[in-house]
Amino acid sequence: MHRVSHLLLLLAALWLGGAQAAVNEIAGEAYGFPLTNPFEATIATTPPELRPALPELADIDQADYSLRLRPRRELPDNFWAVKKLRYRLARQAGPAPLVFIISGTGAHYANGKTEELKRLYYGAGYHVVQLSSPTSYDFMTAASRHATPGISDRDAIDLYRVMEKVREQQRDLPVTDWYLTGYSLGGLHAAFVSRLDEERQAFNFRRVLLINPPVNLYTSVSNLDRLVQTEVRGIDSTRTFYDLVLGKLARYFEERGAVEIDAAMLYDFQQSRQRLSDEEMAMLIGAAFRFAAADISFTSDLINRRGVVLPPTYPMDEGTSLTPFFKRALLCDFECYIREQLLPYWRAQGDGNSLLQLIDQVSLYSLQGYLAGSDKIAVFHNRDDLILGPGDLGFLRRTLGARLTLFPRGGHCGNMNYRVNTQAMLEFFRD
Repeated sequence: MHRVSHLLLLLAALWLGGAQAAVNEIAGEAYGFPLTNPFEATIATTPPELRPALPELADIDQADYSLRLRPRRELPDNFWAVKKLRYRLARQAGPAPLVFIISGTGAHYANGKTEELKRLYYGAGYHVVQLSSPTSYDFMTAASRHATPGISDRDAIDLYRVMEKVREQQRDLPVTDWYLTGYSLGGLHAAFVSRLDEERQAFNFRRVLLINPPVNLYTSVSNLDRLVQTEVRGIDSTRTFYDLVLGKLARYFEERGAVEIDAAMLYDFQQSRQRLSDEEMAMLIGAAFRFAAADISFTSDLINRRGVVLPPTYPMDEGTSLTPFFKRALLCDFECYIREQLLPYWRAQGDGNSLLQLIDQVSLYSLQGYLAGSDKIAVFHNRDDLILGPGDLGFLRRTLGARLTLFPRGGHCGNMNYRVNTQAMLEFFRD
């Protein structure tokens, strides 16, 4: 009976995918986002004058809270600061809908992109809860039951548990409806959380928005891993990539006559004579994600005592320096983490054996029937996103139809703070 039901679901998904209305695809000439280079857009994001007016932080009634979730493990003393999971809540003065925001790869709940989304939705009248990514060290230590992120449905269970605990802790908050969004990897997590909510119905989310999510998670992390391998002119045994970038920044600030680092700085920097080349920008993006991969690999190994990064019996207390081991973890990219920790753990749980099975289980492919049949879910994506691979946009077009909004440019999340995009985000939630 189970196999028959599964087959009928797939057939329904295919029929629904074919019957969907045309994709909401924004024409290039009609889209005013000025950065046509996807690397530049990813790094510099939107010029300040093209961003929406958002409330100042001083005008937001917000505070950070802690949850003690008690995962079944003994944490090393080094993790004393993150044995409770923290989140941020911005509250309206009276009854209002609430939106949960799930941060992207390795990101803390106070990450810059999460903060911008908070200001956007708060200004539109929503309560807002900001959550760290299941791939962040604080979530892995304080909220994850297995501290091996990357198995999307299990990460969603951990997130859902956190959301329920937030609602319990904030039981006096007057909430009229529940909404959910996430960007980058957080967008993928939002899809799995939404599917889980269909079963448990604790929130019955009214709208769910996925912003620049990976479609095939393995393709996305492979694309990011390759960026670090970019050949950059001027780097040799005596001059590192970081020397090159810091030199350019120093010359840029010298020309300006001041050192001022703010949201506009990166955009202005890329308009200057010191601007980074495509190869340098690719390396910079790849390096940022390499640090995220190293953090995941290091934290997962330390918590689970697998002996991949550091010896499982290595003595540790609050004064133990873990720097040498984190340097070792920096040699491990996403592919390395999948091969050495995620895949062996997944196999040990009896869920499957091959890498292809794992890839299918953790990607949006496994949710095709649900995504095709759920009118409350929409995806915003960019045609030039660095994390997309062959066939990914085709999958989204077939599965979502008019619930896919495809922008012509913006790189990876580079146009999230463009006023055209933010207006579309608000309109989707209000519809």
